[in-house]
Amino acid sequence: MDGAAMTTAERAMVGRDRPLSGKVALVTGASRGIGAAIAAAFAEAGAQVVMAARDSDSLARQAQSIQRVGGSAVVLPVDVTSEESVKGVLAEIRHRFGRLDAAVNNAAGGGRPPAPLAEWSSVEFDSAIAVSLRGVFLCLKYEIELMLAGGNGGAIVNMSSTAGEQGVAGLSGYVTSKFGVGGLTRVAALDYAARGIRVNAIAPGPILTDRLALAGQAAQDRVAASVPVGRIGTTADVAAAALWLCSEQSSFVTGTVLAVDGGRLAGTLAFTAGR
Repeated sequence: MDGAAMTTAERAMVGRDRPLSGKVALVTGASRGIGAAIAAAFAEAGAQVVMAARDSDSLARQAQSIQRVGGSAVVLPVDVTSEESVKGVLAEIRHRFGRLDAAVNNAAGGGRPPAPLAEWSSVEFDSAIAVSLRGVFLCLKYEIELMLAGGNGGAIVNMSSTAGEQGVAGLSGYVTSKFGVGGLTRVAALDYAARGIRVNAIAPGPILTDRLALAGQAAQDRVAASVPVGRIGTTADVAAAALWLCSEQSSFVTGTVLAVDGGRLAGTLAFTAGR
């Protein structure tokens, strides 16, 4: 059915099915886990997805899985701690597509395993900030520049964490970086709201990614027991939130940090036997 023959309701249904049709979207940290799930969801929603991360081989495998089911994905390796690397990726997107409509800044890393603050070295702390906070700043800077040049606005999602909304013992660098992501998100949203660029963040709670999967069923059961809805989240849960925030369905939403956490940030569960 051609566009002229479609009713308003039919056109709206198509928009809901493929809300990013014709859009160009960048996902960093797309080589595995949450980032890979977001890239797949965006491709299914009709976007031309640019997948970026340091692991080129893993990126290629994820892109191939998207392409096998008819999605559109290209791979551009990036190191978000390097301004030249980030700048180069956005320059390549400008060269290939001439625009950027949506971006999800999901790359994270650095730091060390949990330990009390005084046991962190300054090098470990700096590495967490370099990837998970400064890297988000660099991505925002060059994504916004390209969106402004395109003149059509855009939507950006930064990946925070529930650890960016409340403290977690032993995670000095991670918590600091994620609190900073919330601040950057709000500032960027205010700076560019009038120019048609929306900036939001997602704060995932416990999500079944590789690390939690490797911890085993007993550990997963303990984590699930601490979640009000009674289960661990999936990468698809986070991807659905990112897709909504980058679609026109959330056109009046900017400067918010959306918790995707099964209710953990809502408060403390009442004590009951068996919990």
